[in-house]
Formats: sequence, structure tokens, C-alpha cells
Amino acid sequence: METTTATAKKESSLSKAKEWAKGLFLRKKGAEAIERRPKQPKRKMSRMQKREEIAGWIFCSPLLIGLLLFTFVPMFCSLFWSFYHFDGFTLAPAGLYNFVHAFQDEEVGQSALNTLIYACVNIPLNLVLSYFLALLVNNAHKFTRVFRVLFYLPVVIPAVVSGLLWKDIFDPTFGIFNKILNSIGLPSFPFFQEASTSMFSLILMGCWGIGGGMILWLSAFKNIPKDLYESAKVDGANAFQRFANITIPMSTPIIFFNLVTSVIGSLQYNGTLIFAPRSGRGYDNSLYLYGVKIYWEAMKSGNIGYASALSWLLCIVISILTFILFKTSKWVFYGGE
Repeated sequence: METTTATAKKESSLSKAKEWAKGLFLRKKGAEAIERRPKQPKRKMSRMQKREEIAGWIFCSPLLIGLLLFTFVPMFCSLFWSFYHFDGFTLAPAGLYNFVHAFQDEEVGQSALNTLIYACVNIPLNLVLSYFLALLVNNAHKFTRVFRVLFYLPVVIPAVVSGLLWKDIFDPTFGIFNKILNSIGLPSFPFFQEASTSMFSLILMGCWGIGGGMILWLSAFKNIPKDLYESAKVDGANAFQRFANITIPMSTPIIFFNLVTSVIGSLQYNGTLIFAPRSGRGYDNSLYLYGVKIYWEAMKSGNIGYASALSWLLCIVISILTFILFKTSKWVFYGGE
């Protein structure tokens, strides 16, 4: 009995080996046949096609030249300078000193903490507010388009203009907010004039641009099939159930897109340079964000090499966070799935 079992196992292994060898032989023959296949001659483009291709490259050339001169060249220059002591005039080798010094600099830790606080509050707040704002203006009524335009107008205002505008609005003496507070018998609010209220004022000012996210949410809502809502109504689903089980899942791609772009934008934010006291640092360094730290090192202290190293460290952190967001994006629902 044992001899019969051993013989069967041997025959089975031999048959598997033959099948594997046969498959290998067929694959090899197929590869040789592909290699021996005559190559198709390259089809020549007509004169009209050549003109269209040249016209396409001409129209793309401003963007390509802009990317090359204002993005890729500065990136490679900053990477080169990060390994040197560079003040804009003299260049001395530094090795990894700038990167090591970044982990020993107390101001880097303080600016990173301020940036983390700002990002952790600003990102979810703006996502939620812009989402519900889009829900409000998504319903068709008489003044829907007017409201959409009014809510989107702050986005098209240049950053410098909006910064100066908010500086005047938050003025402790002549600002409109404090005038409203004083008119109802409340004391003036210090806003950026005290360290304890500076971060709150910055986050409040960040809500000024939620109209940009509103447009993206509206595009997501318009792509949701109306048949889903009608079927849910027939099944007896109320408004909240339709919102929780249809609107939110079907708009998760835009939620993910807004989340990624918000993380990138918040971590490199340096808009406080326009309006905050002490050249963007705020009182007691309350608004000393990481982007402001890079500006101070490059423009105020002249340590361009050190500022370049800080920029690349920020790039690495943003890349890691973006990679994590993409790896954990299984909750995103795409219509083709």
C-alpha cells in the first residue's frame, strides 16, 4: 500500500514537472515569435498633423517655460544651497550641517508647533463650513446664483489685498468688528494685538476663503445621480438618511481632494507676513509659523542655505503625509467601483 502511494506521488510530481517544462517552452516560443515579428513601419505624419503638433507645443510653451524657470530651477537651486552656507553672495560647503541644525533650533520647534495647531483647527473647520455652505446654495431658488457669486468673491481677491483688508477690519481702535462690539456694549477684542488671541484671529480670517471649497462641493453634488435620491424617497428615507447614505459617500472623492490640498496649503502657509505684527511673527511669536520661519531665515537673517534646508524638510513632511493619506483612502468611493 505504501509502495502504491509513493508511486502515485512520484507520478504526480513528474506530471507537474512536465507541465511546467511545457509551459516554459511555450512561453519561450511565444517570446521568440514576438521578436521575429517584423516591426511595423512608423507612420509618417501629414503636413496638417505636423502643423497641429507644432501649434500645440507653441501654446504649451509658456506653461513649460514657466514651470522650468520658476519651479524646477529654483527647486534644484534650493537643494544645492541646502548643503552650503550661502548668504546670497558667498558659498561655503556645509555638508549636512543645515539639516542637523534644524533639529537643534528651538525656533523650528516652536514654528512647527504653531503650524500644527493652525493646521489641525483650520483644515477640518474650513472643510465642514465650505461643505455646509455648498449644501445651502445647492438648492435651486430665486437668489441661488447671487449667493454663489457673493460667497465666491473673496476667493478672487488677491492675497495681499485681503491681508491688508483684514488688518484694517481687526484694528483694535478703528476696526469694524470692534465698532460693532462697542455699539452693543461689549469691550474691544485685541485680535492680533495680543498673543493669546492671535491664533484664533488667524483661524477666523481663514474662513474668508471657504467659497473656493464651496465650488468644488457643488461640482460633486451635481454629479450625484438624482435617481438615487428618488429611489431613497420611495424606500422611505428621510432627508438626513439621504444626506448620510447618498450625499456624503458620493462626494468622498472631492472630500479627499480638498483634504490633501488643505494639508499641503496649511503646512506651508505664510500669509501672516502681510498683516501680523513683527513681520508676520506676531506678539511673543504667537504666529511664528514654519513658512514664516523660512522667510525670516532667508530674507531677514540672510541664511539662504539654512532656509533651503528647512524648505526641503517641509517638502519631505508634506510628501509623507500625502503618501499616508493616499494609502488610507479606502473610504473614498468612486462611481466606477
